[in-house]
Amino acid sequence: MQGTQTGTVAERIEAWVCSSSLRGLVGHFGGDWPAGDLAESLRFLDDFSARHWDFRGGRERPDAREPDLDPATASLVLDAAAALGMVRATPPTRHAYAHLVVLGGLAHACLRRVAYAAHLLRAGLRVTGEVAVLGSFRPLSEWERVTLADAGLPPDETEVDVLDTAVRQVFGVTAPTEQDGVDAGHPHHSWSSRTYRPTGLPPVRVLAAPSSEPDRRRAHTADTQRFWAGHARLAPGDQVLMVTAPIYVPFQHCDALRTLALPHGCHIDTVGVDPTVTDPTVLPEQTLTPGRYLQEIRSAIRSMRALHESMG
Repeated sequence: MQGTQTGTVAERIEAWVCSSSLRGLVGHFGGDWPAGDLAESLRFLDDFSARHWDFRGGRERPDAREPDLDPATASLVLDAAAALGMVRATPPTRHAYAHLVVLGGLAHACLRRVAYAAHLLRAGLRVTGEVAVLGSFRPLSEWERVTLADAGLPPDETEVDVLDTAVRQVFGVTAPTEQDGVDAGHPHHSWSSRTYRPTGLPPVRVLAAPSSEPDRRRAHTADTQRFWAGHARLAPGDQVLMVTAPIYVPFQHCDALRTLALPHGCHIDTVGVDPTVTDPTVLPEQTLTPGRYLQEIRSAIRSMRALHESMG
């Protein structure tokens, strides 16, 4: 999905939502597909996935429980995830972009995504604006801390700290040329921005945003995207490439369309990290279980529903 043509976006949402793969998955879990338009299908899928595929229950992703699925169901889920574009990496569709945006995540993912962005740039991808590395002040879990320690990496405290470490390591920079931010005494209210200028490459900004609902939660992906857009001064027609993991591409692409493409008139490509690219961090990759895929199918459904309502 690209651009801001709402008709085209709605058609692509419908193609994903009403695909035989998702219909088959819903049927396998006992759902009856509703009659009605796309809005009704999205409402149904949001409610259905909340009952059957929400294993987080408001917790962070590392704390989600893993469902006990029989082998046939697990195989069906993995096949559906592949058909829904959540398994295999695809390369960028263009050779040049105004901005390259790297989305944060778990510690190992932060390092791998920053490394992949650097690989794209060194392989010839042209970026005329900046590389934006977006994260939050989410405290690292104990599993993440142990993973970093085992790999001999610095004992970072938060997601944005890991992103900053990754930028310094992968881009060969030691100190930011520009810094800004507000320490409000609570991570939900605070923000930070550090810009590095690696030799021969575009500037790299590491940004942590405040939450848009600080009394309820930390900053999420949409918060960081909106916050970055204000700093980057996005213009209509700007081409933006976003880097995440394949499992999150449908969810985070639709979030970017809603928070960036619709209000600013820019165009969005979203790609997942290619696992065949050498990983200099030697960090272990988490096993993507059927439960993880079901959870992120739900995330994609919710993101598509929010995008569709925003276009309405």
